[in-house]
Amino acid sequence: MQKRLSIQTYKEGVLSGNRMILSRAITLIESQLPQDRALAQQLLEQLLPYTGKSIRLGVTGVPGVGKSTFIEVFGKAITALNKKIAVLAIDPTSQITKGSIMGDKTRMEELAHDPLAYIRPSPAGNSLGGVANKTRETILLCEAAQFEVILVETVGVGQSETVVKGMVDFFLLLMLAGAGDELQGIKRGIIEMADAIAITKADGDNMQASNNTRLEYLQALHLYPAAGNGWQTPVLTCSALNNTGIEEIWNTVIAYVNQMQQNGFWLQNRQKQNLEWLHTYIKQTLEEEFFGNPVIKSKMSEIETNILSGKMLAIQGARELLNSIRK
Repeated sequence: MQKRLSIQTYKEGVLSGNRMILSRAITLIESQLPQDRALAQQLLEQLLPYTGKSIRLGVTGVPGVGKSTFIEVFGKAITALNKKIAVLAIDPTSQITKGSIMGDKTRMEELAHDPLAYIRPSPAGNSLGGVANKTRETILLCEAAQFEVILVETVGVGQSETVVKGMVDFFLLLMLAGAGDELQGIKRGIIEMADAIAITKADGDNMQASNNTRLEYLQALHLYPAAGNGWQTPVLTCSALNNTGIEEIWNTVIAYVNQMQQNGFWLQNRQKQNLEWLHTYIKQTLEEEFFGNPVIKSKMSEIETNILSGKMLAIQGARELLNSIRK
């Protein structure tokens, strides 16, 4: 196990953009050890004045859409503009090692070797929303390390994968042509949240189908209520293979940023997200303290057995457990 660094070493290393110390700082905030949590909180408090200046992007998409391939090409387009980008790739978690299964550094090998890019795979663990428990804190660390664009890649897409919307400025949804259920049920909520939709793999024989799908989405978006911030969600096509449409997506991001900063929604959104973070952290902490309580641990097995045998209602068992720590 690596020895912990001093708070000053962590701070100076992150602020200077030292990748090794940044990675160790992220590992520190992901740690479940009480002493690491205390140190991580101190570090974040000291780095707070140096955060908040990046563009935070969320990228999600249906299975097979080619998220990693898109992000590599998109990331290279950003570094070509001499901008620093950090990619926080949230991977499915191994139930055996509790680590990341897919390993985005191997799937984005070219971007991983770009001196202006930093890729951090993190296991999603048991957290919902397609993001890791400490994604918000990791964003702040990367901002303090002077990354101008922070891109969060979620595990997948679905009704629970929208938590990332609450921690980014711009939410990009990647879709495929001819998937068959583009406009149905499970994706409706996430489509409403998207700030832009990009139809990927728009090349070769798939070009016409991609253009048709783009028109379908444009028509569908007209049926949705207008966004309160005045933004009209565009639908674009792109090909990571041919490197087409990538620049248009980045220009769309910049146009969005400019419009939101001018009309005041940029700051309002960041403030709202900070309050959401407050409430989420309280809920997570209360849940951890509840299940970690020795009284709860001693009673839980008996109550679960009673519920399984039909001797007790689930709600009755829950109240009994809650009342046992309110005394």
